[in-house]
Amino acid sequence: MERQLTEILRVIGESRKILVATHIFPDADALGSQLALGKILTSLGKKIYLYSEEPVSHLLDFLPGSDQLQTSLPDLRNFDCAIALDCGDKYRLGKEVDALLTVHPFIVLDHHAGHKEFGDLSWVEAHRAATAEMVFDLAKALGVELSRNAAYCLYAAIVADSGSFNYSSTTADTFRIAGELVASGVSPSDVAGRLFDNFTRGRLQLLQFVLQTLELYADERIAMIHVSRAMFDQTGTSGEDTELFINYPRSLSTVKVAVFIKEIQTGLIGVSLRSKGECDVARVAVGFGGGGHRNAAGFKMVDTGIDEVREMLLQELVAVV
Repeated sequence: MERQLTEILRVIGESRKILVATHIFPDADALGSQLALGKILTSLGKKIYLYSEEPVSHLLDFLPGSDQLQTSLPDLRNFDCAIALDCGDKYRLGKEVDALLTVHPFIVLDHHAGHKEFGDLSWVEAHRAATAEMVFDLAKALGVELSRNAAYCLYAAIVADSGSFNYSSTTADTFRIAGELVASGVSPSDVAGRLFDNFTRGRLQLLQFVLQTLELYADERIAMIHVSRAMFDQTGTSGEDTELFINYPRSLSTVKVAVFIKEIQTGLIGVSLRSKGECDVARVAVGFGGGGHRNAAGFKMVDTGIDEVREMLLQELVAVV
């Protein structure tokens, strides 16, 4: 890590214009890390372009600076380097991946266990609870004192990606960093309220429909829920409104693995996996072309449906639990 970080510090120091990107459909860790890094680099006098393939989700637009994200690519020849955050592989950068990778040096910061290396400089620490922890360390190494807004973004990112400090990836360092962020003026109750107490009426109705699909297998050690396009249409919601739904089946005392199957569009299925303890769902996800962490992983499948994916998954999961 020390060698990679030293080289990254050198590139940042020599760069004037920097593009900062993250993965498609960014979660709180991806977006919070991106926004915080943008503020950190701006404080050093760098000119920053924050790129996102999609507009910010209404669930995360409370993060300071989210209105500064751009959904179109500028002339990439004008940048001295690019930094990608929280991307487990290059394809997570989205449809503009090939164009983005023409920027050199291309720096990658990530914490996914199944990371597939890309770019010119990679700093990957799979034991981290969130990429935001690495951005915090980068700020320290750059000698930057975090603004309250940058600290707010990093704290929200860590809370979300650590499962409110519940996942096994949570370490003493996670609490130390979170403590420093709170000491800088971040209100934990404000962040928690905006992350978790943010339901619309449609989203609550969607949750009601989804929970009605709950099915238990393997002596109630496996729990599965799903959402269909019809449910989204009926409630006037979208995929982003299902954020954190998987925590409900995972909360059952007997459950070791929770599965959320999402019909993104006809023929395209997304799957989120969450586990407790030693159950490694990342290995299961990798078998389906996805990845993630031991206790939190996912994948997508095309030309299939909810029922077919459920049956294929069950065969693999019974061996895990």
